[in-house]
Amino acid sequence: MNSIKPIYLSAFALLVLAGCGASKQVSNSMANTNAISAPLNIKKKAPITENDLKRWSHLDIVNDTIPGMSVDRAYSELLKNKKGVKVIVGIVDSGVDIEHQDLKSVVWTNKKEIAGNGIDDDKNGYVDDIHGWNFLGDITKENLEYERILKNKNLVDGVTYQAAKALNDKKVADAASGKTRSEQMLAALKDGDATLAKHFGKPVYTMEEVKAIVSQEPLMQKSKASMEQMLSYGMPVADLKIAVQKQLDGFDATLKGDNLKADYRKIVGDNPEDITDTKYGNNNVMGPDKNGILHGTHVAGIVAQTRNNQLGGDGIANNVEILTVRAVPDGDEYDKDIALGIRYAVDNGAKVINGSFGKSFSPHKQWVYDAIKYAEKKDVLIVHAAGNDAKNIDTENNFPNDSDDKVTEFADNVITIGALNFEYGNKVVARFSNYGKINVDTFGPGVKIYATTPNDTYKYLQGTSMASPNVAGVAALIRSYYPKLSAKQVKHILMDSGVAITADVIVGGKPNDTRSFTALSQSGKIVNAYNAILMAEKMSK
Repeated sequence: MNSIKPIYLSAFALLVLAGCGASKQVSNSMANTNAISAPLNIKKKAPITENDLKRWSHLDIVNDTIPGMSVDRAYSELLKNKKGVKVIVGIVDSGVDIEHQDLKSVVWTNKKEIAGNGIDDDKNGYVDDIHGWNFLGDITKENLEYERILKNKNLVDGVTYQAAKALNDKKVADAASGKTRSEQMLAALKDGDATLAKHFGKPVYTMEEVKAIVSQEPLMQKSKASMEQMLSYGMPVADLKIAVQKQLDGFDATLKGDNLKADYRKIVGDNPEDITDTKYGNNNVMGPDKNGILHGTHVAGIVAQTRNNQLGGDGIANNVEILTVRAVPDGDEYDKDIALGIRYAVDNGAKVINGSFGKSFSPHKQWVYDAIKYAEKKDVLIVHAAGNDAKNIDTENNFPNDSDDKVTEFADNVITIGALNFEYGNKVVARFSNYGKINVDTFGPGVKIYATTPNDTYKYLQGTSMASPNVAGVAALIRSYYPKLSAKQVKHILMDSGVAITADVIVGGKPNDTRSFTALSQSGKIVNAYNAILMAEKMSK
């Protein structure tokens, strides 16, 4: 887990990869290459440009003064004369638009299955699973886990049930005030946007343009102040309107008790409390609603959208295939779907699995733990998002994880990722990112990440959901060019080779809450692809 501080890196030769036991010299091509390090007080040369923002996670912390992962430098300086092997990356998520112009060339295809014949040719229990499997069937919306617990108290013990009930009571109490705030925010957003769109003569404008407005007219001053605040959330105005409306609808549903009435799972036809009931779902990895796979499509693009093709953004890894497991609905995922989804990805050759999901209750957590152990046995690395509640997951629950008591890991193939902001300084930690000295391993770029979205589009999204696939992309890069390194070795390379931050940073977006970055994660570092390749080269020898 991760914590934030000023950035420095001790001499690369002194870095030790725990548990790997390799100590031979780096090959001649890299022997005299120095690892990247930088102080946190380095000054940004100029405001970030739109072109740089679209690919800031690829940029270099020293040359560009942006806390990216030095991916471009890794390719141009360390990998230009190397050839890698194909790596399958499992995307356990909401589904992926496998027809997207920037993804269709990297979609995994099950060569053991004959498309459309209605037969389970490879006898793995899934008929016509050509590009992956959809464990949600036609589900899009789902309950949160605490809601499912309240509807069936037999899922958990008494203490957990009371915790779920307390959470629901608090959410109901908060829903009334939340509804009022959301209504006010939505009104201010719509009114302010309408005023500024008319002022600029265009529907889309930037924060810089808003800040440059000079006017004594009260309505314009009000609109300027309102939209500066709205744009500070880092989302396009159109997307923010949708998000606020969705939040408002959620408050309404909570006040009416609608969230405890629906049985979304019924249409799937399985028993979600029986892990042996595996014959469910279908092979439509995009699901019933193409717009409902925005999250998974964005995650897949961060890892693998085609590099340097002049379309949208660039993926981190250049030699991967995306295996889609649809298991994360609009709501909380079922433990059963996640456990079976991990096993499915492992059994079909994934060497890296990205999990940009999480929840606070997990009635069948042991099923997921067993799947994680299965992946470890099969030498598969799982990269998991730390969560977006600005909380300490050393003390609060965030499932799935690799430690049942939040102290002792039962597996060494899971790496948990916090989110970085593109602003290099004391705001380098994303305001929403969870943290934890024990249970967050490291940090990666997670604010305003530009990647694929359904129907051949691209958008900026943010969250630890975006930080995780950035790191999964680097993991895939290592596994492609250094395939003999184990999942465990790759995990520790990602942690140990990062750029260390030793300064105090703002936590949770609260200026009065500053802490050492070293206290926010186990490594105290941010992932750096250039350094990771250097260390992988050394360890592979």
